[in-house]
Amino acid sequence: MNIPGLWNKPFSFFRFLMANVLLSMILILSFMNGGLKDWNTFLIAFLWAFSISVTQWGGLQLIHGYINKKISWIETPVKKTFAQILAFLSYSITAFILVQFFNYYVWMGYLPSKSWDSIIKSLPYTLMISGIISLIYTAVGFFFAWKRSFQQAEKLKVEMLAYKYESLRNQINPHFLFNSLNVLSDLVYDDQRLAVKFIQQMSDLFRYVLDSRDKELVPLKDELEFIRSFTFMLKTRFEEKLKIEIDVQPDPEDYIVPMTLQLLIENAVKHNEISEAFPLRISVRKKMDSLEVENNVQAKHVGDDSKKTGLKNITQQYAFFSEKPIRILTSDERFLVRVPILKSL
Repeated sequence: MNIPGLWNKPFSFFRFLMANVLLSMILILSFMNGGLKDWNTFLIAFLWAFSISVTQWGGLQLIHGYINKKISWIETPVKKTFAQILAFLSYSITAFILVQFFNYYVWMGYLPSKSWDSIIKSLPYTLMISGIISLIYTAVGFFFAWKRSFQQAEKLKVEMLAYKYESLRNQINPHFLFNSLNVLSDLVYDDQRLAVKFIQQMSDLFRYVLDSRDKELVPLKDELEFIRSFTFMLKTRFEEKLKIEIDVQPDPEDYIVPMTLQLLIENAVKHNEISEAFPLRISVRKKMDSLEVENNVQAKHVGDDSKKTGLKNITQQYAFFSEKPIRILTSDERFLVRVPILKSL
């Protein structure tokens, strides 16, 4: 139960109130002999018990929420367990002593020096209750953290498979094969040496697709080698109508989700007109800790084949590896996608 949000949720506040009323009655019956003697005594006993219940329950819930935000169960479970138990016990003792001082003074007129002995005698019960609450919060918190982690891992597996399938489909779909084979058939008659090189590049391209299909991340260096094969085939097909510039010097620890650059370049080719009158210019460059893929915009209608899943797939995958989001900057003249470079552990 989230204490700060209770005021905005009347039903939750009512439940919190009723739970503390019930706990107050348990405290009266268990620890306050004579608390049901008459209505006046009962009222004082109830307000006394209720003040203890609310400060203990509400305070511990606030501490639990704060620690949950600061310390992860999955990353540092031992640290979180000790921090939570220590914080719970420290708060419980302090809050109980202060509330007892207040109640003794208000209802009985006792100064702290006179009520101290009675408070110390009842302190072990507070420690016991706080310890039980600490263990409950620790067990429940760890269980739900483990459950969320398991669900996220399963979600990652499903989305990773979907992304790999989409990437693989983009590479070997009939349109890509048809266009590549058409280019190759022309080269066989016109330029046999270039045809041999085209076949080698095509072989390297499909080898990379098969090698990377089971990998979550690949070195940026390998991705760039793959992209050079891919762009060679595109430029052989479109000739001077397509200009692709790659200005990236990868570091050894730079990594990337497989076929990210291929998908971005393929999207640019797919969604823009490419002709002698309107050549398409694509730039791939490294900017600090990101890669930028930019092209001039000369949009064309792509028909029903465009499901707009490419950027969505990339965004979902990078969300699991980096807190830095993928940036998409658009205008009438340009379309730019900025992808974070991932680092090896």
